Amino acid sequence: MSFNDKNIDVTKNIKVIEWLKSELLMAVASLYELLVKGIQNSHDAMLDSVSNIILVAYLLGKRLGVSYESIDAKVEEKAKLALVEEHKIEQWYGDLGSLLEYFKRKRS
Repeated sequence: MSFNDKNIDVTKNIKVIEWLKSELLMAVASLYELLVKGIQNSHDAMLDSVSNIILVAYLLGKRLGVSYESIDAKVEEKAKLALVEEHKIEQWYGDLGSLLEYFKRKRS
C-alpha cells in the first residue's frame, strides 16, 4: 500500500466516522421526536429508533478501533457495577439484572 493509499484510507475513515456521528444524532433525535409525540401505537417506530442507535454505536466503535466484543464486555461490566451499586433502575424495575441474564443466555 502506498502513501497515497494510506492517506485515502485515513480520509475515508474520518468521513465515515463523521457520517456515523451524524447518523447517531439523527437516530437519537428521532427517538426524542417519538417520545414528544407520545409512544402509543408506535412500538415499531420506537424499536426501529433504539435498534438504529445501538447499530450505529457499534459501527462507530468499530471505526474508532473498538471491537464488538469489547463493547459487549464493557456494557456487561457497567451493568454489573450498577447492579452492585444498587442503581435506582434496578431497584425500581430490575432492568440491570434482566440485562445481565440476557448476556448470560446469549453466551450459552
